[in-house]
Amino acid sequence: MPAPRRLPPWARRLATSLLQGGWEWATELGAIGPHHPRAQRFGAFGEGSMLAFPPGVVYNEHLIRIGSHTLIGPQVVLTAGMAPGQEMVTNPVVAIGDRTLIGRGSQIIGHFSIDIGDDIQTGPDVYITDQNHSYQDPDVPIGRQWPTEAPVSIGSGSWLGTGVIVLPGSAIGRNVVIGAGSVVTGPIPDHTVAVGSPARVVKRYDPATGWTAVAH
Repeated sequence: MPAPRRLPPWARRLATSLLQGGWEWATELGAIGPHHPRAQRFGAFGEGSMLAFPPGVVYNEHLIRIGSHTLIGPQVVLTAGMAPGQEMVTNPVVAIGDRTLIGRGSQIIGHFSIDIGDDIQTGPDVYITDQNHSYQDPDVPIGRQWPTEAPVSIGSGSWLGTGVIVLPGSAIGRNVVIGAGSVVTGPIPDHTVAVGSPARVVKRYDPATGWTAVAH
């Protein structure tokens, strides 16, 4: 097999320029804004909001509501149910508030109720779900056992670091920081910092005393 032919410097510069320009063009034109035809599939899609290009898997949009001036980053999975066309018992299944930023490569997979508030930021690769496998019968493959569901809520003003996992039944309060790589499995009070697996509060704010560390 002959070795690939090396391009002369001028041709490499031209090819690079064309590739970068083409990607920028695709990124701009491929983004989904409130007036894009696909945005009309959503239960709500607020002014100034955008699904960045390239999108991840997105389906059952009519059960998903997005507020205004919210950015869903590239390659974000955003789904209601397990498959397109699935009938659900709640509407919306996923609600995302105003001025919220969902980081690149994150996954929001709702089946019952995921409520994400206003002014929230997440790092990349955050995973949020309200359904999990159950393990009631030790003799039946876990994937064949009926899953469990519990609503998830994330309070306004909170920040979830890179790689955070939010599992069913989590109720994150307002203005909360969840440290990178943490796994949230239950309630986290307002105005706290939580880290670890499972996430535990390590710092909390009291208006009278300010920030204090929490001993475990």
